[in-house]
Amino acid sequence: MEDNTAKMQRFFTACEELITGKFILADTKIGELLRAIATSDELRGLFAAVTKGFDYPAAKAACLKQPGEGGRYIRGEAYLPSERSEILAFVFCLLVEFDNGTMKFNDFLLRYFYVDGSYTASYSLFVDRVIRPFRDIVRDCYPDLNKVAPETRRKQEENCLEKLAEKIALERTRIASLPLGKEDAVAADMILNELYAAVGRGDYSELKALLCGYLYFLQVADCSDENSNEMFRLAGDL
Repeated sequence: MEDNTAKMQRFFTACEELITGKFILADTKIGELLRAIATSDELRGLFAAVTKGFDYPAAKAACLKQPGEGGRYIRGEAYLPSERSEILAFVFCLLVEFDNGTMKFNDFLLRYFYVDGSYTASYSLFVDRVIRPFRDIVRDCYPDLNKVAPETRRKQEENCLEKLAEKIALERTRIASLPLGKEDAVAADMILNELYAAVGRGDYSELKALLCGYLYFLQVADCSDENSNEMFRLAGDL
């Protein structure tokens, strides 16, 4: 039988897999996260406390802005509540709705986290703005119970490196399509090639140095976008 620490770790592992995983697996990973909460006495108690008296319909009306609402929104936009306990309650209730099918996750993504019509890019934005804060707040509630086992950490790093490699490959295509000067285009391609190689080797020191140089390039060339921002977010998880 799992002890409490192992049950808590299942939750944090499920969060990491939801964050670093692929969009196509999101439904499965959301279900795993909710089951991890259900099997932990600590987490059941936490979410019972934050959802007690929580007005979820009112929170949805306040946080999920519909297209055309008040003439302000071209597409829907989503915000988290300001209070940490309400963030936990709101995100938990959202995940339950996704899991039981009362709210379609695919439709939700393209309505409130739309990025170029891409489910993958929209999903990345969703996990960055919703799941990461949710995980971090729970982590702060149990600082002694969220230590990652070495094997789990290794798997998380592998997943993160794989996703980072995909983003670097997309970045090379994106940069090649921009109307940059020849010297800038050559410099960017050189940095991205070395970044890709450093990811393949798992060389974190070189990866950090190259990312610093690439960040400077993006600032000078004024050509950052969501893909490049996601590269830095993924690197920050390593």
